[in-house]
Amino acid sequence: MESTLATTHTRPGAEQTPVSLFSNGEINVGQVERLASVVAGAALAVYGLDRRTLGGAALALVGGSLIYRGTTGHCPVYGALGLRTNGEPHGAAAIPAGHGVKVDKTFTINRSPDELYRFWRQLENLPRFMNHLESVQTQGDKRSHWVAKAPLETTVEWDAEIITEREGSLIGWRSLEGSEVDTAGSVHFTPAPAGRGTEVRVVLKYDPPAGKVGAAVARMFGAAPEQEIEEDLRRFKQIMEAGEAPTTLGQPACA
Repeated sequence: MESTLATTHTRPGAEQTPVSLFSNGEINVGQVERLASVVAGAALAVYGLDRRTLGGAALALVGGSLIYRGTTGHCPVYGALGLRTNGEPHGAAAIPAGHGVKVDKTFTINRSPDELYRFWRQLENLPRFMNHLESVQTQGDKRSHWVAKAPLETTVEWDAEIITEREGSLIGWRSLEGSEVDTAGSVHFTPAPAGRGTEVRVVLKYDPPAGKVGAAVARMFGAAPEQEIEEDLRRFKQIMEAGEAPTTLGQPACA
C-alpha cells in the first residue's frame, strides 16, 4: 500500500488537559522544564534590561517569553508539533523551539496494532528495518543506548528514554540530556478503517549539533529525511507482512 503523509492526528473523544489561566493552550511543558524556563528567563531579562541597549532589549524579550512559557506551562511550538514534556501520554519528547527537522509519515500495515506495537517495543528490532541504525540496546525498562552509522565507517552514539507509552497504541521517546544527538519521536498504532490492518504513524524530530557529529547526523537521513523514514516504514511493513525485509529498497544513507 502507498504511504500517506499525515499532517494532523486527533483522537476522537480525547479529554483536554486543563490550561493555565494565563495561557490560551493546553499545558504541554513539564514541571522541571517550566522551572528552568522561569529561572533562565528571569536571568536573561535582568541581564538584558541592565545593558540598556537594543541587543539587551532583545535579550529581555527572549527572557520574557521563557518566563511566560514557564508560568503558563504552554509552548505554542510544542502544540503545533504535537509534542509535550509534561508526562501526558500524547506525542513525543521535545527539542527546543525553532530547532531541528521534523518528519511525519504514516503507513498502513496488514497486522494488528498489538502485533506491531510488541515488535517495535522490542527496541533491538529497530535496526532490522531502520538502515541508519547499527544497534539499539535496552538498559532497563525505559532507557536504551543507540548506535547509528556515520560517514567513513564511523558511528554516532546516544542514550534515549521512553517518556510516554500506551500499550498497543503509542511509544514516545527522546534522547537524554547531554547526548551527542538531540532527537525525539513517537510511533502511533491506530486501527485502519474497514479492518484494513493498522495505520502506523511515525513523528520524528531531530536537531543535528554543529561540527562533525552534526554532519554525521544529517547524513544519517540523507538529503530527504522523509524518504528515508518512508523506506524504513516500507521495510517494517515487509517484515511484519511477509517475514523479511526487501533487499532492493533504499541503501543505508551513511554506508
